[in-house]
Amino acid sequence: MSKFYLTTAIAYVNAPPHIGHALEFVQADVLARYHRLKKDDTYFLTGTDEHGVKVFETAKEQGIETQELVDKNADIYKSLKGLMDLSNDDFIRTTDERHKKGAQKLWMKMFEAGDIYKDTYKGNYCVGCESFVPEKDLDEEGKCIHHKKKPKVLEEENYFFKLSKYSDAIRDAIKSDKLLVRPESRKNEILNLIGEGLKDVSFSRPKDVLPWGITVPNDEDQVMYVWGDALSNYITALGYEEESDTFKKFWPCDAHIIGKDILRFHAGIWIGMLMSAGVEIPKAIYVHGFVTSEGQKMSKTLGNVVDPLEYIEKYGIDAVRWYLMREIPTTDDGDFSHSRFLDIHNSELANGLGNLVNRVVMMTDRYLDGKIPEKSEDVYEQVKDFIDKYDKAFDDYDLKTACETVSRLIDFGNKYLDDKKPWTLAKEEKMDEVASVLYVLLDVLRYIAMLTAPFIPGTTRKIIDQIGIDVSEDFSDWGEIKVGGMVKVDEPLFPRLEE
Repeated sequence: MSKFYLTTAIAYVNAPPHIGHALEFVQADVLARYHRLKKDDTYFLTGTDEHGVKVFETAKEQGIETQELVDKNADIYKSLKGLMDLSNDDFIRTTDERHKKGAQKLWMKMFEAGDIYKDTYKGNYCVGCESFVPEKDLDEEGKCIHHKKKPKVLEEENYFFKLSKYSDAIRDAIKSDKLLVRPESRKNEILNLIGEGLKDVSFSRPKDVLPWGITVPNDEDQVMYVWGDALSNYITALGYEEESDTFKKFWPCDAHIIGKDILRFHAGIWIGMLMSAGVEIPKAIYVHGFVTSEGQKMSKTLGNVVDPLEYIEKYGIDAVRWYLMREIPTTDDGDFSHSRFLDIHNSELANGLGNLVNRVVMMTDRYLDGKIPEKSEDVYEQVKDFIDKYDKAFDDYDLKTACETVSRLIDFGNKYLDDKKPWTLAKEEKMDEVASVLYVLLDVLRYIAMLTAPFIPGTTRKIIDQIGIDVSEDFSDWGEIKVGGMVKVDEPLFPRLEE
């Protein structure tokens, strides 16, 4: 058994979850479930980033304590585990005591390595970005290109991290794929950035400016800036502070799942931090793109912001999960379109998967009194090509292609059913042939259930229930079709949507 540790970026708690969060959480969950399906010892982490200027100022505006604000918003993100059928093993909060102690330990390791020093810094600070913004990243009016606001000019005494010291080592790790960055375009992007030379980064803020944060362990007047705090969650959640058995077992991380806008922090600053502290670097960083809405960037002004929780409430989580994995390119930008959502739901889920399951189970009930027939042939040989392509897509971090492969297997099942016409064979009283055809189709459904398990686990559970096979709760162990067992006729999995 191999181990597989994967993480999402931790969500900032100043705003509710949006469709980009949903995309990242589901991508990570699909990967985690796939590795459990492969019997890998899997550990999946997500969580919340709860320090920083935006949170502190928002709490002041609302007239409440900052801890009260972050507790309320962290609970919303925690609830996504049930709402989105996520299988994360842990949820880390940067206000957790275990995180604070681990982050302080990492700081001291870097300090002892001679890589943290104090200096005065003057720069353009964007509150929206929670970072100092170089002049080249401002527009013609001197505004942040992301938040369309002029940054504040700040001059303060901070601690700095000697990231420049590790620039060559980071470049070599990425270039050699010791740190695998996918897709290739993102690897080239970060290598080009490193080629300009990584610069030292501000690593703390004075407490008289920002009292909300983790205290610098060797300076009571400073709090850790976002990099030393937020990025360290990937090891603090495992028990880095006491070097727990969980940390020893699962670190290094096998895959960080992140958005393209934070690649330079994860493939640059985070890797330098680990090198400085003498901690092994992660194995891979998988980078996804952004989600647009109806072909445009989401904007409250345009009124095209997609609320994933509204879609989940109206159409069910599996329909949303399927669309995000099937329609949004795994490593590129993609669009969330309402009309396309309905098309995918009706064509692939209702007409494709739902129709196949319903027809096969009902015909088994009608023609064989609901009993699963004797094995007639080796179905694996007929589906092997689909499984191989599915596995390769996961190896390539191409969840969209894996999803499409499942759709093709469903099409294969529907075509097999239409070609063999068991209803005609039944009229001709060729019941042995009816039994043979339905055995193949029931076993095809078993394989379809396996391949859908990472993507739409709730639907997988319903298919398992209808065809009556034994499967472990985490889908890591699958039984065979039970000859002589009974199918269970149920409601259609995905009723057609008419809007």
